[in-house]
Amino acid sequence: MVEVGRDGAFNVNSVGMDHLPFPLSFSVCEAGRSWQISASAARASELIDVLSRSANDTVLVVDLATNSFLDEDFQQWRPSLIAAEQGIDFALHSLGAWASDTLGLGEEILVMHRDCLPRFLDGSWSPYELSLVDVPMVPAPDQLDEIALAMGTAAFDEPVLRHIEGSRFWYSGHDDCYLTVESTDPTMPALILSRLLALLAGSALVSADETSSVMIPEPDIATTDRLIRESPHWIGAVGATSGTLVTIHLSAMPQPWHLGQKPPAHVDYTATLDLIRGTWQVTPADKQCSLMSE
Repeated sequence: MVEVGRDGAFNVNSVGMDHLPFPLSFSVCEAGRSWQISASAARASELIDVLSRSANDTVLVVDLATNSFLDEDFQQWRPSLIAAEQGIDFALHSLGAWASDTLGLGEEILVMHRDCLPRFLDGSWSPYELSLVDVPMVPAPDQLDEIALAMGTAAFDEPVLRHIEGSRFWYSGHDDCYLTVESTDPTMPALILSRLLALLAGSALVSADETSSVMIPEPDIATTDRLIRESPHWIGAVGATSGTLVTIHLSAMPQPWHLGQKPPAHVDYTATLDLIRGTWQVTPADKQCSLMSE
C-alpha cells in the first residue's frame, strides 16, 4: 500500500496553459547490466522506498536544488544544512565551485545510510533537482572526487552505473515530476510502473473526494512486467473515477512520450482499481480476458 496525498506529483503538475491533467509516462531500455527508466510523474518522496530496497547501504546525494529552504536573501540553503535540519546523520564532502556549473552535480556531496533517505525525503519539502547514487562502501575523499568526475562527464543519455564500480542505482529527478532511474535490479522497471499506476489512481481519488490522502494498493509486478514485455513505452491517463473505482487508460507508444506531445487516441489496456476489494484489473482493450492483480 502507498499513501497518496493532495500534494502528489500528479496533482500539482499540469500540462500547458489549459492546465490539462499530467499523464503517466514510462519508458525503459536495457543497457548492459542495468536498466534505464524514464518516467513521470512522481516526487522523490513518492519513490524513495522503491529505489532504496535494492540499493547498497551507502547513498550519495550529489545534486540538490530546492525552493523549500531559502535564507533571508532568498538563496538556497546548502544541502548539508538541509540534511541537518531534517535530523539526518551524514558526512559532508565539498567539491568546490567547479561542480556548480556541471549538470547533475552540486558543490557538496552528502554521504548517508540508505535508511536515512525516507526521513531526508519525507515529503515536507520539495527538491526540484535531485541526484542520488549508491556505492558499495563509504568512499574516501579522493574516491568521491572520482565519482563526481565520472558523473559530471557522462553524456546525457549514457548509462552512469558502468562508471561507478559496485553501484546498483542512480536517480535523477527534475521539477518534482520527471525522473530518470538506472538500476541493476531487473524488477525495478515493473516496480516503478506499479507505483506510478497507484499514484495516478490515488491522485484521482483524493481530487474527487477532496480528502487529504488515501491508501492505494499497487498492481503486482507480474502484471506490470507483462505490460513492459509487450511494450517498453507507455502513457496513461485517468479515464473515469466513481466512488472507490478508478479507471486508467494505457496506451503503448512507439517511442518515449515528451512534454507537449498529444496523448494517443488509441487505448491498448484499461487498468481498473477497486479500492474496496483492494484489486487491480488490467484488461486488453480488444479482448475479454484480463490480468488480475491483488
